[in-house]
Amino acid sequence: MIGFLRGQLVHKRPPLLVLDVHGVGYEIEAPMSTFYQLEKVLEDVTILTHMHVREDAMLLFGFATESERVLFKTLLKVNGVGAKMALGILSAMSVNDFCAYIDSGDISALTRIPGVGKKTAERLQIEMRDRLKVVVESGLLSYEKPSVAVDTQGNLNIQPVAFANTIKHSAGEALISLGYKNIQAEKMIASVFDEDLSLEELIKRALQGVKL
Repeated sequence: MIGFLRGQLVHKRPPLLVLDVHGVGYEIEAPMSTFYQLEKVLEDVTILTHMHVREDAMLLFGFATESERVLFKTLLKVNGVGAKMALGILSAMSVNDFCAYIDSGDISALTRIPGVGKKTAERLQIEMRDRLKVVVESGLLSYEKPSVAVDTQGNLNIQPVAFANTIKHSAGEALISLGYKNIQAEKMIASVFDEDLSLEELIKRALQGVKL
């Protein structure tokens, strides 16, 4: 298996990265949390990877941190959670926030992730709680329990952290690839669009749902 790749970043268009490693171009799918940490193309970068083998394809996924990769691989063990949903989770919130929502049993926060309904959120909470405890205690995943207040329903008050027309279109395609419907993606982008924003920043603000 491929544990990591080090090479020149030659293409970045969420959720796809292309890395040139000694003349071989590797196509890598990555969550937005990883895109936020990559600067410009033609720079040398190191990407942690996970190869996902299906009956019809072999896919390579990339991550900026070991915690992201461990969470992704742990999510794939949950019944009904595929690679697309796992990428959506890592794009919608930080590893620490996801762990906090699971730890507190905040089902409503999990249902805000694209493609995650109430039943899936409940399954995530049940199946991930013990799994996360194992990887955290083993040191494979870094998690700091937040010291924040709870709201009137007892839920943690944590905000998800994410780290021209052509840009709108590209941002829309990225959100759709994460599981949002066309009309949802259009509204999210329209609410925060600024022509001076880069593609990654536009997607980031759309996921946050607020104008900064």
